Amino acid sequence: MPLDVRVGDVLTMKKQHPCGSARWQVLRTGADFRLKCQGCGREVFGPRAKFEKSIKSIERGGERLV
Repeated sequence: MPLDVRVGDVLTMKKQHPCGSARWQVLRTGADFRLKCQGCGREVFGPRAKFEKSIKSIERGGERLV
């Protein structure tokens, strides 16, 4: 079952981006995710299944959900 990830959520991933940040803002959801790195601003686009495996926690409105 897919996780409840919404546009505007901030995801903390298990592995860091090369810039050193592990936090990503969700810009688009669906079968694919578009995420923006909170460290350097890089945007990435990829399959939902791949990103969901890497999620450590989800923050929505300042509160941690997972």
